[in-house]
Amino acid sequence: MICRSDGTVIIQMAPIRSFIAAKLPVAVQLAISGLQKQLADRDLDVRWTAAGNIHLTLKFLGLIDESRIADIAAVLAEAAGGFSPLQLAAKGVGVFPSPERARVIWVGLAGHLAELAALQGFLAKRLAAIGFPQENRPFTGHLTLGRVKKRMPPSRVRAALDAGPEFSSEAFVVDRMVLFKSDLRPTGAVYTELHQAPLSPSTCPEPAARAPVSF
Repeated sequence: MICRSDGTVIIQMAPIRSFIAAKLPVAVQLAISGLQKQLADRDLDVRWTAAGNIHLTLKFLGLIDESRIADIAAVLAEAAGGFSPLQLAAKGVGVFPSPERARVIWVGLAGHLAELAALQGFLAKRLAAIGFPQENRPFTGHLTLGRVKKRMPPSRVRAALDAGPEFSSEAFVVDRMVLFKSDLRPTGAVYTELHQAPLSPSTCPEPAARAPVSF
């Protein structure tokens, strides 16, 4: 709140920490939660993401003013209108940036990855045009399992990731993008949906023209 010299009061809303993502089905989140429990038993010092918060991030926006939501929603509508729903599955486990400097434990993706990259690239380009800079590194679709609390021996990280069979979830469909608000609390992040943009089934190519899904 700002009080002017003439006595008027201006209410300023706190900036919103926000990102754009695709939601996961509960069944996939539960499968990933089971994987987290397996990895936790392998001596990894990691702060695990709550299963209900696991999502596919398409663009982290950072702190935004509430007034920008309409602009972002317009970009989402434009992007969603040009892309059809995607078939994906969670598959494989890895770390960013490397076992020697592990900071993030992630699950990879399989399925319509080229289409996912095209959607994310289009979205990032349009958002850059309204003031949200593109990242310098290329987009790598993944699901964050957790963040490493402190540096661990690379051998421990590799052993934990290599133990057991390769992880793979059931297939799922990404049919919309969601703008989320993120509230960081001592008990963990709380995500609130601000806007949804359904992808357009009308843009689907004929079945014979679309590449087969491989999981």
